[in-house]
Amino acid sequence: MGSEGGRRAGKPRPSSVFLRLEQEAEKMQNAIPENRRKQSILFICRHNSARSQMAEAWCNYLYGDFLQAESAGFEAGTINPLAVRAMREVGIDISQKGTQNVFSLVKTGKLFSYVITVCDSSASEKCPIFPGITMRQDWSFPDPAMLSGSDEEKMPAMRAIRDAIKSRIIIWAIENDMDRRV
Repeated sequence: MGSEGGRRAGKPRPSSVFLRLEQEAEKMQNAIPENRRKQSILFICRHNSARSQMAEAWCNYLYGDFLQAESAGFEAGTINPLAVRAMREVGIDISQKGTQNVFSLVKTGKLFSYVITVCDSSASEKCPIFPGITMRQDWSFPDPAMLSGSDEEKMPAMRAIRDAIKSRIIIWAIENDMDRRV
């Protein structure tokens, strides 16, 4: 038997063994359905027009590798252009997002690992019960619909809401040991 560098011919090099193991691991990971690999999270607010949309976008942006966020409202409205603008300022485009009604979502039977209301506490009491094991939390943020003044006068408050939502998501991720990306 011949040898090459002190090893038998025909025996795979360690690097090729590791490469094949990585390829097999990737195949196994790809065989798992996408919704099984990621935990699902639903953000809810009154109209699904600003706070829940921003929370969904931040969560998917920061933790999209292992969380799948969605958003809905008690009454589906239209997306707030100031929320679109505020998120665009940080490089996240939510302009093509539609709004959806949380009760329609419940009827689909979709399961969520986490359901988080991002409106005031009185509105969170309207939140429906979701099937399956769901952890619920209520995070209170000011309602952008209640801001007054011109769009330019409202933007500082909208930015503050945007940044507060991002900070709360990061804190939540750390508390739940999901802060691998930040």
